[in-house]
Amino acid sequence: MSEPRGRILLVEDTPTQAEVAKALLADLGHEVRHAATGADGLAQAMEWQPDAVLVDLQLPDFSGFDLMRKLRAEGTEAALIVITANGSVNAAVEAMREGAMDFIVKPYGKARLKVTLDNALEKRALKAELVAVKNQLHRGRFFGFVGASPPMQAVYKTIESVAPSRANVFITGESGTGKELAAEAIHKASPRAKGPFVALNCAAIPKDLLESEIFGHVKGAFTGATDNRAGAAKQAEGGTLFLDEIGEMPLEMQVKLLRFLQTGSFQPVGATRPEKADVRIVSATNRDPLAEVEAGRFREDLYYRLYVVPVELPPLRERGEDVLLIARHFLASFGREEGRRFRGFSREAEAVIVRYPWPGNVRQLQNAMRNVVVLHDGDVVEAAMLPPALLHTARRSFPTPATAPPAPPPVLAAPEPQPAPLLEAAPLPAPLAPPAIEPLAVVEKRMILAALDQTGQDVPRAAALLEVNPSTIYRKLAAWRA
Repeated sequence: MSEPRGRILLVEDTPTQAEVAKALLADLGHEVRHAATGADGLAQAMEWQPDAVLVDLQLPDFSGFDLMRKLRAEGTEAALIVITANGSVNAAVEAMREGAMDFIVKPYGKARLKVTLDNALEKRALKAELVAVKNQLHRGRFFGFVGASPPMQAVYKTIESVAPSRANVFITGESGTGKELAAEAIHKASPRAKGPFVALNCAAIPKDLLESEIFGHVKGAFTGATDNRAGAAKQAEGGTLFLDEIGEMPLEMQVKLLRFLQTGSFQPVGATRPEKADVRIVSATNRDPLAEVEAGRFREDLYYRLYVVPVELPPLRERGEDVLLIARHFLASFGREEGRRFRGFSREAEAVIVRYPWPGNVRQLQNAMRNVVVLHDGDVVEAAMLPPALLHTARRSFPTPATAPPAPPPVLAAPEPQPAPLLEAAPLPAPLAPPAIEPLAVVEKRMILAALDQTGQDVPRAAALLEVNPSTIYRKLAAWRA
């Protein structure tokens, strides 16, 4: 037996009319329920949520118009169709004003009932589809993302489309645009959502340890390997493995990753037998992957294995008013954490935030809002509370208005001649030598070491403080030790 075409609630108090209508509706393939009073019709509509309600205008407890008003007040989305013995234009007009989609005059036949119901159900379906599309086009949040701009709506749509598949996804975008957030969104929207999500930053791991981090090792495989250890591939079994900054992966490691993608098997460091893992690979880089292939730093065959579905995250400067949505989100979140009273931004502060180019993207904006919340308090964030870098840019973007030229100095009478001094004036002291300027490399080293001291030698946290990639610090440390 085929599924019913629609759920129809008939509110009709005349028994003979009700029986005829129920038979016609059943014959048309609809699922039917009947109510003889307005109160019963209202209760059944709220409990059953029908697709359409056929409402007789003359009911024993209250009119069909009253029933439609109550249904609309309760938020029903059912198509309302009026049944009346009075075919006057006035009754039809009043029914439409109360929210009816159409009306039927008694007595009516099967053909008239079919056309009326088909039209009403089709209009209801189109209205629901339009609402869904509008909601998608204007949604401001998506799996941790905050933003309603057209570029982000395109990202959300791509993630929704690719998440249910098994295809590998390659995320590109500038540093700080939310590549790991996109990878998590793909995982959460996929059938693997109940499995683990394991993220690995290839730039934050020394090259000689990367194979062990991804594929694990056995006891005694190398100095310090005191026990068997499962790598990220095994930890992500049944879920998603996110390889961030994959462009930093050395070529010899790319070969082993390619083999894993081709066969689903890998060999832990020091092991004699291969193992298998069912994982979905999501990769990311802030570089141009094709340029890396052309430069010989990334294997072409691995590129085509990973670059199945690309997701490009737009920089914050191209997301329009999203910057204010995100700033308000961080302000509220950090305000709750720190017990601050901030409710929003002044117009001047908003203008600074919108004009600033945000080279560090969302991560930089996040740090800026935390800076504001930690160092200040009040009802409104004023422009003067924003970090100095933003204000410096704002001063260049908003030059001070031109003022009237200064008045010329007054003309003074010529001074009277003075007698020659008895003693020659002492010679002026020699100008002070300019302060010593340190080489940039020395300043850079001092800043990096200070950040490491402040974070307890935590390289990723130090990199976040300095707004650089962790790989930069690892390379500097290696060079200094050489």
